[in-house]
Amino acid sequence: MFYYIIALFVIGLDQLTKWLVVQNMEFGESIPIIDHFLNITSHRNQGAAWGILPGQMWLFYIITIIVILGIIYYIQKAAKGKILFGVSLGFILGGAIGNFIDRVVRKEVVDFVDTNIFGYDFPIFNIADSALCIGVVMLIIHLFLEERQLKEKA
Repeated sequence: MFYYIIALFVIGLDQLTKWLVVQNMEFGESIPIIDHFLNITSHRNQGAAWGILPGQMWLFYIITIIVILGIIYYIQKAAKGKILFGVSLGFILGGAIGNFIDRVVRKEVVDFVDTNIFGYDFPIFNIADSALCIGVVMLIIHLFLEERQLKEKA
C-alpha cells in the first residue's frame, strides 16, 4: 500500500504544478529562478521524451496502459519485502500516470522545469518526468544490490 501512496503523492504534486503553470503563465513565458541555471517555462509536448514521436497519442495510451499494468503486477507480486524495489516502482507508476493524465485530458504534456546545466540547455520537463527518472535510477540500484546479494550467497 505504501508504494501506491508514493505514486499518489507524485501524481498529486505533478498535476498541481502543471495546473499552476497552465493557470498562471502564458505558453512560452519563462520565469528565472536561478540565473543561467533554472527557469520555470510554460511548454507543451505532444510527443514522448524530448518531443519524439509527436502526435502519436494512441501509441502512448497503449504503451502507458501496458506499463501501468506491469508496474502494478510487480508491486503486488515481486516488491513484497523489497523496499527499494517497491519505492522505485511507486515513483515510476506515479510518473507514468501523471503524464498519462495530461495526454488523456489535454492531448499534450505540460512541461515547465527548464534547466541549463554547464551550458547545455536541457529539454524542459516536469515532476512526472523527474519521478520516472528517479524511479529508474532506484530500480537500477536495486538490481545491482540484488545481483551482489545473489553472488555473495553463491
